[in-house]
Amino acid sequence: MVKPTLLVLAAGMGSRYGSLKQMDGVGPNNEAIIDYSVYDAIRAGFGKVVFVIRHSFAAEFREVFNAEHFGGRIEVEYVFQELDYLPEGLTVPEGRQKPWGTNHAVMMAAGAVKEPFAVINADDFYGAEAYRTIGDYLAQLGDSTDRYCMVAYDLDKTLSENGTVSRGVCGVDAAGNLTSMVERTQIERMPDGRIVFHDGGADEQLAEDTPVSMNLFGFTPDYFAHSQAYFRTWFEQNRDNLKAEFYIPTMVNKLIGEGVSELRVLRSTAQWHGVTYKEDKPALMASIERMIEQGKYPRNLW
Repeated sequence: MVKPTLLVLAAGMGSRYGSLKQMDGVGPNNEAIIDYSVYDAIRAGFGKVVFVIRHSFAAEFREVFNAEHFGGRIEVEYVFQELDYLPEGLTVPEGRQKPWGTNHAVMMAAGAVKEPFAVINADDFYGAEAYRTIGDYLAQLGDSTDRYCMVAYDLDKTLSENGTVSRGVCGVDAAGNLTSMVERTQIERMPDGRIVFHDGGADEQLAEDTPVSMNLFGFTPDYFAHSQAYFRTWFEQNRDNLKAEFYIPTMVNKLIGEGVSELRVLRSTAQWHGVTYKEDKPALMASIERMIEQGKYPRNLW
């Protein structure tokens, strides 16, 4: 059985934190969210972690997050996402400064990943159960192609008490496969307990257990070729939009809509944590402390 790879999208971390050495610790020994993600992945049977980073903070990052740091328990590789890392023949439009988005980041790992792989955001805390769920699914894929997956969370497990959030609301068919993924913005819990989103000024209620994407996807390596091919089309369509981004859901929706691939929606009741607002950090730290007390994590990860 093939051990899947964990692909960690971390190229945006330098700009968010200024310096990686100042990156917020959330664990009792200053562990970062990445530490818990890699720890959970190791427990779930992943054999390698590939970090997508940028050259501007590569030395700092590799000094902190390397195989020795993780106790030698998992293979570690690094790939780079830069604005001018484009398919042959394409050039950066004049005035473009914004990175190309999450699916462009995934494309950067094509040379480093030859097995089924999971994609995560570096600064999201997904929970051990989510890694077990997606790790078990990916380990069974072998040489399959166009069989993808994602872990969908119950909407009420992904809200912030400190402001509105945006989430990819998933449509799922009777077989458990994704039919659509629609980005909803300004989602919040109202004083009366209802969860609503305010797209277009109209309030629409969403069920507590609405399945939503938190960018925890699983792919087989053929996904890289699909992405490389479609990026050219997307690039030409968005050349003049200097802020357009090539997101993972953009690619997934195309492949699902055309019937090229199928994507199994794996449900998780895990509590997701992210630091959307600075006020979210204390809640995450308190949650980690509770999980340590419950025996879900050791006090010293490594």
